[in-house]
Amino acid sequence: MRLFIAIDLPEDVRDALAAVQGDLTVGRKTDPDTFHLTLAFLGDHDEATAEEVDLELQGLSAPAFDLAIAGMNTFGGAEPAVLWAGVAEAGPVTDLHKAVRRRVRAAGIELDRERFRPHVTLARFRKRMDAGGMEGLRLFLARNAGFRSDPFRVHAFALYQSDLGGDGPLHTELARYPLTSWEV
Repeated sequence: MRLFIAIDLPEDVRDALAAVQGDLTVGRKTDPDTFHLTLAFLGDHDEATAEEVDLELQGLSAPAFDLAIAGMNTFGGAEPAVLWAGVAEAGPVTDLHKAVRRRVRAAGIELDRERFRPHVTLARFRKRMDAGGMEGLRLFLARNAGFRSDPFRVHAFALYQSDLGGDGPLHTELARYPLTSWEV
């Protein structure tokens, strides 16, 4: 089973991103129902490994935090492959990412070392986009550079199974892990 760990987005944030996505004239748009912020992609593993990950994540203690989605950019350099929306303040989500990676490692999964760039994938592009597509993407980025969602409280994250299909991926939540909240 293909596994990943992510933060869900509230409906109003998904709706705001979908509205911006509606302005995009190129690429294959991500289904707004699947918008999420990936903390760790685990790849393909058996059920026993998924259970080990679940046990480790149950022991993770981290504080709840506020998060806002902000800005737009691409991965892929001169040949963009992915359009994404970033986060306004990466510190808290980066801390959670590090804690999740430690727990995943304790479950016996070694993840590739990579630079963590918290983001929500909005669209994917075919290789070698034509000049018209590149111009459309450039204009989209210029129009939406100042995007910023309202902040929302991150109270939990989840372990997901992803099944790839002809209509796009199907994400099934396997387990949810609450973050600690201190109310005054």
